[in-house]
Amino acid sequence: MTSCRLRAALLLAAAVPLAAATAAAALKAGHWRLYADRRRIELRPQPRRSCPDCQGAGGWWVGGVNPEMEECGCWSNRPELRVRLLPVPAWPDNEPPF
Repeated sequence: MTSCRLRAALLLAAAVPLAAATAAAALKAGHWRLYADRRRIELRPQPRRSCPDCQGAGGWWVGGVNPEMEECGCWSNRPELRVRLLPVPAWPDNEPPF
């Protein structure tokens, strides 16, 4: 019975880094950047290095009196994916949190 548990623990210990490496490779291949904090998890599109229009810069500058950067369609037309996390309930006013 203990050898089964040991085998399961070793398999789980090997599966977690493998899953993390697979997720990182998938995000890089799909040109996504992962951002996470207490309130949200976001996947933001990134410019493609192989783009023939911007060569991975994400856009180009449009001249004139007020120069602006024109975004390339290789990343600007892709939606940003966002998951909002539930807020942490506030502490009651009548007692301190410690």
